[in-house]
Amino acid sequence: MNLAFRDIRHNALRFALTSVGLGLLLGIVVAMAGIYEGALDDALRLPRASHPDLWVVQPGTKGPFAEPSRIPRDTRDLVRRIPGVAAAGAVTFESVQTAVQGKPLRLDIEGYEPGRIGGPESIIAGHGITESHYQMVADRSSGLRLGERVPLGPYHDPYTVVGLTRGMVNSAGDPVAWVSLLDAQSLQFAVTPPLQRREQASGRAPLPTADINAVLVRLQPGFAPEAVAQDIVRWKHLSAVPQREEESYLTVFVIEKMQRQLGMFMAILITVSTVIIALLIYTLTMDKLRSIATLKLVGASDRTIIGLIVQEALIIGVTGFWLGVAFTSALASHFPRRVLILPRDIGLLFGVVIVVCLLASVLAVHAAVKVEPAQALAG
Repeated sequence: MNLAFRDIRHNALRFALTSVGLGLLLGIVVAMAGIYEGALDDALRLPRASHPDLWVVQPGTKGPFAEPSRIPRDTRDLVRRIPGVAAAGAVTFESVQTAVQGKPLRLDIEGYEPGRIGGPESIIAGHGITESHYQMVADRSSGLRLGERVPLGPYHDPYTVVGLTRGMVNSAGDPVAWVSLLDAQSLQFAVTPPLQRREQASGRAPLPTADINAVLVRLQPGFAPEAVAQDIVRWKHLSAVPQREEESYLTVFVIEKMQRQLGMFMAILITVSTVIIALLIYTLTMDKLRSIATLKLVGASDRTIIGLIVQEALIIGVTGFWLGVAFTSALASHFPRRVLILPRDIGLLFGVVIVVCLLASVLAVHAAVKVEPAQALAG
C-alpha cells in the first residue's frame, strides 16, 4: 500500500488546489529569474552590438554605462593613430522623452558616425542612416514604423524612421534608436540661443557642443586589449576600458540592484512555498496517523514510513514546480519586460524545490515516527 498515491486519490481536490497555488507561487519565482536574465541580456546587447575591443572614455571614469563621460570629438583621431587600433568610432548616448501620435515614447538614443564602428548591428527593415541630419534607425519594440516622423530635441525637429532593428533595448527596457553623431551632439549638448547669448554677454567661453561620450575601438589581430589600453592611458591621458570590463561595470553598477531586489522577493516566495508544503504534508500526515500505526503494527519500518511522507512532499512540490514553469512560459510574451527562461535557471530552481520539499516534510516525519503501533488498536 502506497500512502502517498492513496492520499492523492482520496484528497484529489486538496492536492489539485495546493498544486495550482504552489505552481502560481513558483511560477512567479521562475518569472523573476527570467526577468533578471532578460534585463541582463538586454543591457549587454547595446555594448556588444558593435563588437568593440576597447571603450575610450573620460579619465577616471568607467564608461558611459556606469557613469557620465564627456571627451572632445577629436579624441577619435588621436586614438586611431595608436599602434594596434584597426578602427575607431565616436559615439554618444542619451535618453530622450518624446510623444508620437499623442502617446509618450522614451528612447535610448545612440549617436554614431555612419561608416564607422558604433552603428546598429543588423537592420531587419529599411536601411541605415544615409544623411547627416534627421534620419533615425529604431528598434521595432518602440512601435515606430518606416517613414514615421518622430519629434526630438528642444525644438522638436522631426526625424524620419528609415530602418528598424529587433531586440535592441537598454537595461531599463527602453528601445534603442540611432541617429547621426551630429544630430546626437545637438540633442545632448546644444543649448538654446538665449542661454548662448547670456554666456557670451557674461564674457564666458561659448558652451562646447562637439563633445562625445566615448570612442569605440576595434583592434588589429594579434594585439591584446590590455596592452593597447595601457598605451592610450599613458600617451593620451584617457581611460581605456576593455570590453569585458565594460560589461562587468554595466552588470555591477546597473543590474546588481535589480538582482538583489528580485533575489529578495524570490527568497520570500520560496519561504512561503516551504510553509505551504509543510502545512499540507503535516495535515495529511495527521489525518492518516492510524494508517501509519497499522503499518507499523504489521512490521513496516520507520524508514518505509519516512519514504512515503517524503515521496508525497516531492510529488506535490515537483507538480507545482512544473505547473509554475508552464504558467510562466505561457504568459512570458505578455510581460512588460522580456522574460528569458534559461535551462540552467530551471535546473537550479528545480534543485531548490527538491530541497524545499525535503525540509517541508521534516515536521510531518517527526510526527509519524513518534506514532506507536498500539494506536492502530485504539478505539
